[in-house]
Amino acid sequence: MTYGYIRVSTDKQTVENQRFEIIGYAKTQNITIDKWIEETISGTVSPDKRNLGKLIRCVNKGDSIICSELSRLGRSMFMIMSILNSLMENEVVVHTVKEGYSLGQDLQSKVLAFAFSISAEIERNLIAERTTEALKRRKAEGKTLGRPKGRKNSSLKLADKEKEIRRMLKEGYTKSYMIEYFNISSATLYNFFRAKGIKY
Repeated sequence: MTYGYIRVSTDKQTVENQRFEIIGYAKTQNITIDKWIEETISGTVSPDKRNLGKLIRCVNKGDSIICSELSRLGRSMFMIMSILNSLMENEVVVHTVKEGYSLGQDLQSKVLAFAFSISAEIERNLIAERTTEALKRRKAEGKTLGRPKGRKNSSLKLADKEKEIRRMLKEGYTKSYMIEYFNISSATLYNFFRAKGIKY
């Protein structure tokens, strides 16, 4: 069995981007996805309290799990390593789309997973630290935090694309495709839909 695993942290995020990436990866690897596991929950929550925990308990030797990136499994180095260790012990292969990893029982996979986890943990901490410092500095300088009043939002990036977007929706193009096509975020697309009264 091959499982596609998707996790988003909030209702405002969309699972479509991750599904699009996983389907694309599966096609290039000639893999058929048998079942999808989706959930909206923070990666800091223990796997036992997530659908991921149920998945880990039900997979068998030879099964595979495909996710968009390792950080979808958890938000800390120790959590990711624990999950990977459990899956590897059961001889379950974990494929990640963005990193291009196929993590299994071999030593190289374990070393690679460990190195990535450390890097991801350090990077998240550095980003959080830089963000906090930047906000403190702006506040100390007396600058207003957040979007200034009256500033146009990002949905206007699509202001001249309304006809094209309506045509694409009518012709059955997916929202994931439009996000890729226009090189925008999912939030920008959905804000545009709301502003124009487009049902999605």
